[in-house]
Amino acid sequence: MPFLDRADAGRRLAGKLLHLRGADVAVLGLPRGGIPVAYEVARALGATLDVIVVRKIGLPSQPELAMGAIGEDGVRIINRGVVIGERITEQVFMQVEERERAEVERRARRFRGDRPRTPLTGRTAVIVDDGIATGSTARAACEVARAHGAARVVLAVPVAPRTAIPALSSVADEVVCLETPDRFMAIGQWYGDFSQTSDEEVVTLLNRAATAATAATAATAATAATAGTAATATTAATTATTVTAAMDAQVEVIAGPVRLPGHLYVPQAAAGIVVFAHGSGSSRHSPRNQFVASVLGQAGLGTLLFDLLTNDEERDRSTVFDISLLAGRLRDATRWLRAQEAAGQAPIGYFGASTGAGAALWAAAEPGTDISAIVSRGGRPDLAAPRLASVRAPTLLIVGGQDDLVLDLNRHVLEQLPAGSRLAVVPGATHLFEEPGALEQVAALAADWFTDHLAPQRSAMSDRPQ
Repeated sequence: MPFLDRADAGRRLAGKLLHLRGADVAVLGLPRGGIPVAYEVARALGATLDVIVVRKIGLPSQPELAMGAIGEDGVRIINRGVVIGERITEQVFMQVEERERAEVERRARRFRGDRPRTPLTGRTAVIVDDGIATGSTARAACEVARAHGAARVVLAVPVAPRTAIPALSSVADEVVCLETPDRFMAIGQWYGDFSQTSDEEVVTLLNRAATAATAATAATAATAATAGTAATATTAATTATTVTAAMDAQVEVIAGPVRLPGHLYVPQAAAGIVVFAHGSGSSRHSPRNQFVASVLGQAGLGTLLFDLLTNDEERDRSTVFDISLLAGRLRDATRWLRAQEAAGQAPIGYFGASTGAGAALWAAAEPGTDISAIVSRGGRPDLAAPRLASVRAPTLLIVGGQDDLVLDLNRHVLEQLPAGSRLAVVPGATHLFEEPGALEQVAALAADWFTDHLAPQRSAMSDRPQ
């Protein structure tokens, strides 16, 4: 047998992942059997360990065929090919989702207790299981981690059939697998001891990892405190102040009479903060917006992703395209953001996708909004036509070269935007920028635009006489 047990498999798997040591890594084990493997990986990498709870949304008539998947915090992945091909209605999908959602929440509480979910925004997520048979759960976990904001996803398992690797490589940035047999019958045949992992064992390992992480943090703080030099003390005090000002948390955005869930990330000494306005049928969990947000974070920019609509409002198609309503929510969210201590005096920009781009332009035209820069991804700026003349922020319109209708609309709108605005066309890309490398180009363009237009403003503010 290649592996004595799951712990042995985890130690051997960790040896192939040492290139990640020192990076901003979160190790996520799939329960239950993946946790003993993940525990050894996290310990070897000096990384945090958490559980990633996902559930497939199977067809009612064929549960093994996934029409989607769900994760914590409302993450929902839809396999549109299956949904359309099988003519699944929204009602049917939601019935199955509701049942599986309850199981996700139950398992998360059972395994993690009162600890919050480990944040993934801008980090490398290493997803670990004890092996892969069909790969459907591993695929769902990769997609959920990406939706939670992971900048890079690594899938690591001790064993999987060779035929499964290409499909897994399409959802993970890197796949690490120790054994890839051509003849594969079951995961258990590759272990000397493949006894079932209990819930209690999962909870014990997660608690042990959390305790070790707390002890390591305390030890580091104690070492810094006893270093004995004024320079060390000054540095430690400065660092503590900076960390307090930074933020990476789930938040509740107050927008008029409603409270909207969101995620606010503000790095140390942020050059600016970008507020995202998602398109129709999307949410703060948009994988595309999450990816762009991670790239902006790497460029030293803060990000706020939040839901523009409540759950009830999302079911009403008239509100989904009510640009005035969406713009009002965006304006209120901006006011809320400016009141947050972590935001400080950082300049603010808008990133709008599809209908969200129309809302961003409409909101930016409001008196007193004071938006410094706007980026539109595959946007419908024409929906803000009555307000375009009042937009003052330089705007970058990013459109796919194959998105003919939207490209024509953006070319026409460009003439009505303020000086310094421009249109960037991504060759060969369609509306959703699904082509290889297309979304990466969008993120790079957006990062450059916001860095150029937000950072200089911060420098100007710091130069003002006090």
